[in-house]
Amino acid sequence: MTDARLDVLLSAAEPGDEQRIRERLGLPGREPESGVGPPALWSAVRWISSARVPAAVALWMLECDRPEINEIVFMGARVSPAVRRDIRLGLPFGDRTAEPLPVSRQVRTARTDFADTDADGAVAALRAVTSMKAGRTAAALVRREHWDAVDAADRERPLPGYARWALAIRIDCPHALRERLGAGHPSFAYRMRQAGIISRPGTYVREWGPACEVLEVLAAGRWAFPSRLREARAELRPLVREGLGGNTEAWAVAAQLLPTFAGTVPELVVTAGAVA
Repeated sequence: MTDARLDVLLSAAEPGDEQRIRERLGLPGREPESGVGPPALWSAVRWISSARVPAAVALWMLECDRPEINEIVFMGARVSPAVRRDIRLGLPFGDRTAEPLPVSRQVRTARTDFADTDADGAVAALRAVTSMKAGRTAAALVRREHWDAVDAADRERPLPGYARWALAIRIDCPHALRERLGAGHPSFAYRMRQAGIISRPGTYVREWGPACEVLEVLAAGRWAFPSRLREARAELRPLVREGLGGNTEAWAVAAQLLPTFAGTVPELVVTAGAVA
């Protein structure tokens, strides 16, 4: 088992307990996070393209507005052509009022196929959708500057169901629009989960599993999405301090269970505390 996954849990422990727990588990001290950079490009691309990593993580990465991270997302397999277009144009995802970002040569020269249409054309394509495949194709036409027009069109007359689902699973779909597109639909939450769409890191910590995969993704957050990682740790902190505290035996049980535990991180913590 890698130490990185336990490091995420340990980062939520009381500072005075952490070193004692590490000694009990035979773990080295945690490395400082300042200056942590991404792994080699294609290693990081394989990581973000993995089915173990929810699609929303790509957006968390883009919100950092770091050119080297944008390059990883661009080369990966988790974003639509429209999002790749925004990355190539250097458009910021975190502070959208900021100046355009530098773009790497790899991104500038990559072979791509961006559909070029205006807002009216995108809305017309969405209105004509009759299947999920067609919905995905039409949704890929929607560029950042089209979202307001798409929102207005759906308010005026609801778009076809397949088009609404395809828009909702775009990682860059505005949150308020996504919520309205799925309002009242009993399968909405399930479909968003299947598509890897997560509103906030706290939801990921509380509701997703298995725990080892969740903690592995959060461990990569040190370089991939540090600001969102801070949100995840804020969710973990009360959970870990109440469920495991400074009980070294409970931590030892958690470390033993982690590799094969099928439940969520909260379930792991509760189970380890109960066993200890």
